[in-house]
Amino acid sequence: MKPENAAAALLEGAGRIIKGKREFLELLIAAIFAGGHVLIEDNPGLGKTTVAKTLARLIDGGRKGLIFKRIQFTPDLLPYDITGVDVFDPKARSFRFIPGPVLANIVLADEINRTTPKVQSALLEVMAERQVTIGQTTHHPPEPFFVIATENPIESEGTFPLPAAQLDRFMMRLSMGYPDREAELAILEENPSEAGLAKLTPAIKLTDFMTACKAAAAVFCHQALKEAIADIVRDTRIHKGFSLGASPRAGLHLLEAAKALALVRGRNYVIDEDLAILAAPVLAHRLKLRDPRSQGDKIIREICLARIDGIKTD
Repeated sequence: MKPENAAAALLEGAGRIIKGKREFLELLIAAIFAGGHVLIEDNPGLGKTTVAKTLARLIDGGRKGLIFKRIQFTPDLLPYDITGVDVFDPKARSFRFIPGPVLANIVLADEINRTTPKVQSALLEVMAERQVTIGQTTHHPPEPFFVIATENPIESEGTFPLPAAQLDRFMMRLSMGYPDREAELAILEENPSEAGLAKLTPAIKLTDFMTACKAAAAVFCHQALKEAIADIVRDTRIHKGFSLGASPRAGLHLLEAAKALALVRGRNYVIDEDLAILAAPVLAHRLKLRDPRSQGDKIIREICLARIDGIKTD
């Protein structure tokens, strides 16, 4: 299967469950093709958990299948609850490693902001370096590996805001938003998160997914657009609206996401529109506003549009 066909198959399959959210799904699939992690910040009941379950169903992992794990984050969770732990086996008279749920292909970190910073930091190593170190031994999750985390932005009681180091590990922060009337009616008719998900069959093979990931990395990006990315990232560091600018990792993520989005939309080259669409989802969660009442997404879009205006990529 061609990489662009694999993207189309994932979009079509996911669209049967997540109604009326085409652009959200495009960005989500672009993120996982680029090997990134996604933070979904939205109100309760909009299908954040269903999104992760849908992706796990759509990719055929072969005889063993993809390993999907859901971690419900709570204040009493401990780091080894998610990373795994060495347990002494009295019969073998040695320690045996019991892997935690983070050593899976698709990890759903549900309500990630409801656990303590100590547990949140346990995710840093595996999200950035794709490895977990327990004692003196390093363990690696299977490939592909990506984390989809969710948080509820309207509740603050019993939550622990994610630190900047944690947020910087996420390639994108996305929001689904409420469905329109047509999609709402389809949800009432079909109940896709229950009946639809149970009937969902794989849309692509794991080999097709891995091929698409490699193709996304090989998408062409003109030097002028790379320079625009560098300028956009640097502008966030000097803009008077931000007290904390974007990191070099943010620039890399913006480039990788733009390449993957181009593939999802059937192109083998990046255009300025890709940067305009992705700038806020990739950068906004990494920045700190001087005035909390300011609209960070709006400032980022203005910075991006100013940098890509008039770019020639012929």
